Amino acid sequence: MIARILKWLMLLQVLAVLGVAYLAMQAWGVASPVMAVLLAGAMLLAARALIVARNFWQSRSVGSPVPQEYQLGVRGAARLFLGELRATLWTSSWGMLRPRLHAADCITPGQGLPVLLVHGYVCNGGYWAQLSRQLAQAGIVHDGVDLEPIAADIEEFVPQVEQAIEALCARTGSERIIIVAHSMGGLVARAWLRRHGAARVARIITLGTPHHGTALANLAAGVNARQMSRIGDAPSGWLAQLAASEAPETRALITSMYSYHDNIVAPQTSAYLPGARNIAFGGVGHVALASDAWVLRQLLVEITINYEVSEAPSSSHFA
Repeated sequence: MIARILKWLMLLQVLAVLGVAYLAMQAWGVASPVMAVLLAGAMLLAARALIVARNFWQSRSVGSPVPQEYQLGVRGAARLFLGELRATLWTSSWGMLRPRLHAADCITPGQGLPVLLVHGYVCNGGYWAQLSRQLAQAGIVHDGVDLEPIAADIEEFVPQVEQAIEALCARTGSERIIIVAHSMGGLVARAWLRRHGAARVARIITLGTPHHGTALANLAAGVNARQMSRIGDAPSGWLAQLAASEAPETRALITSMYSYHDNIVAPQTSAYLPGARNIAFGGVGHVALASDAWVLRQLLVEITINYEVSEAPSSSHFA
């Protein structure tokens, strides 16, 4: 569904560029058709950049303090913005239009368990294209799940994850898998864990998941957006119930990776999950978390570690 919606949006953007180019030639005196199209394309790019900038402004206005070691200078802020803009443009204008994962023929010994990729709000499996390529190169079998309908209750996504886990275990012959989930997908994974238990999961790794809600979800549509929202300074009732249902041994199965400069999860420390293994980054936006080179490097390390369920939780921080 998301792919179809994005294809229609891409068509509308192309038509808008052509329309503005025609207007530029007819009303603004631009003589060259090429220059008119370039001007119209630049205006569209500027509009997309303004949307990203607005998200950064809104998230910062309700954001958590940035520790000294993660604070950015002018160059760092520019890299943050351009990296998030590039990731947003790529995923929404190409990756999610043609959601494909790269195939790994077999599990390479010592390279980790099979991985199930769970995307976030208003996304599909195409979000994982760059991580999928690296997993395939490492010989790690993986698969994704497309969560639909896009505005459904998070609990409605749990059977879809269960079905995907059963299929992945059957295909690989593995008794356990690792779940890697972005944003809302991390909440879906926790909801699945609450319903089905930990027998088939060795680790859940979340990227930029609003474990305690995000103020920006108050502006979004759908039952799932309301479940991810914050009411005042407190998480939604659904999030509170989910947290109350989790025992310490459940939290010890989770690794939460997040950025102090997340432009969707605000406050950013909402992604910090007590009792879990928490890994913080700086200078990375929300969409860029699954394509940033340093995050991907650390994520692959986490995937290939042989975790034990009884391992004590710990906390690490990376700049």
